[in-house]
Amino acid sequence: MVLADDDLVEYGFRRVIITITAVLCALLEIVDTTIVNVALTDMRGSLGATLTDVAWVITAYAIANVIVIPMTSWLSQQFGRRNYFAVSIVIFTVSSFLCGNATNIWELVAFRFVQGLGGGALLVTAQTIITESYPIAKRGMAQAIYGMGVIVGPTLGPPLGGYLVDNFSWPYIFYINIPLGIIATLLTLSFVKSPKYGEKLKSNQVDWYGIILLATFIGSLQFVLEHGQQDDWFNDNIIITLSVVSLFGLILFIWRQLVYKYPIVNLKVLKDGNLRIGTIMSFIMGFGLYGSTLIIPIYTQAILGWTATDAGLLLIPGSITTAIMMPFVGKMIQKGVPQSYMVAVGFLIFFIFTLSMYYNMTPDTGVEHMYWPLILRGIGLGLLFVPITTLSLSTLKGKHIGEGAAFTGMMRQLGGSFGIAIITTFITRLTQMHRVNLVANLDGSSFEVQQRISQMQKAFMAKGYSINESLKKAYEVLDFSVMKQSTVLAYMDIFLYLGLLFLCCIPFILLIKKGKNKINAADAMH
Repeated sequence: MVLADDDLVEYGFRRVIITITAVLCALLEIVDTTIVNVALTDMRGSLGATLTDVAWVITAYAIANVIVIPMTSWLSQQFGRRNYFAVSIVIFTVSSFLCGNATNIWELVAFRFVQGLGGGALLVTAQTIITESYPIAKRGMAQAIYGMGVIVGPTLGPPLGGYLVDNFSWPYIFYINIPLGIIATLLTLSFVKSPKYGEKLKSNQVDWYGIILLATFIGSLQFVLEHGQQDDWFNDNIIITLSVVSLFGLILFIWRQLVYKYPIVNLKVLKDGNLRIGTIMSFIMGFGLYGSTLIIPIYTQAILGWTATDAGLLLIPGSITTAIMMPFVGKMIQKGVPQSYMVAVGFLIFFIFTLSMYYNMTPDTGVEHMYWPLILRGIGLGLLFVPITTLSLSTLKGKHIGEGAAFTGMMRQLGGSFGIAIITTFITRLTQMHRVNLVANLDGSSFEVQQRISQMQKAFMAKGYSINESLKKAYEVLDFSVMKQSTVLAYMDIFLYLGLLFLCCIPFILLIKKGKNKINAADAMH
């Protein structure tokens, strides 16, 4: 069923069903990005894989996701949005079943890649479907509803994954997608409509070289970001080779898109100044969102000794805060509150969150010291997501809005990948640096140190260890304490740097021009 854009607006029961379907599909995709993290240990044991091998379960999905996202607008035009969306859900659902039934690690990696190809389409197409189902006056609210899924999704994954792994087994993190995928497919085929396709290309007009170059550039970059730290970055030949491949792939891809008559990604839309600034802010928001979602659970598990489920649950109050914020943000946009002010306040609140985490971090920080900072994080992210998207597109018209939305979506995902790669590298490097400094300032001959060693030695001797064994264990405990303190100092530094990054974004808001045209997001938030 192909309709003009004006006929895509829905009312009443149909709009509710379409909204639920689109948010469900966006959540399926995003939750699956993070749900696997807590199951990696069980997968290693079950499939007999190494830590490096099992990391590919995350990498394969991320690479497929980032390759598909820029092409989604073009693929929707080729096959019709409803058909493309329904097929993507089917691919995602079937590959979820295959992932759960994988008999070795490389089978699982292959099926995860296919799952990522289906999942990448769910995220961005769901945004368009929701947006186009609402009249223009309510499209700020439509983006807010979509934003609830995008922001809340990453934090739902770890606690849900922890529960399923603890109470069932790791394949159930994939099986849970199957009934939801079947329901979403049936609802899509029954209720979702397609807009006019635009000009459908013949197979000999399709930019096959562009697709290959995009996959090469993005795939290589994502691999470098995911594996750089564990492979010691540019001391590894594969990382060096893929970095060069990624750079040349990017240059050739840009050249191809600028000269080819039917590009798969329209780069000329980046001539718009607001979109350029918006893509930078989307990148930084992705950096902060996914980066902080990564380091908080690691800190609580590695330093504070929490379980995976408890670490995941800690993030939920902040996510609920973001979800509650979204409708209010949508209403504020409808009432004409300047979005640049909202974005500036969002960046400032995120800076206050990182600063409070910086001051509250110790080797034994209690949950009460992290609860309110994480609520602040939720408020900050709530003020960023929808306003950044609408600001980025405010001076674009017609089909360029969809093409612009593709860039903001892709840059948010890439920001997350860069954030995770850079933060994990910094944790390792800063921990080593602080350890060297602490050891240099630890005088082994001082009375306090000797007294502490003596007390621990006596405690171990009381447990039946010999004098030499007790002394060795006492020094091991001291070394562990130094390592723990070094790691805490590294996390403190990371939060401070993350906050300063957000603070530096506020001047960019002043460069935003006020959009003269009303955004017709139906034209495209693909």
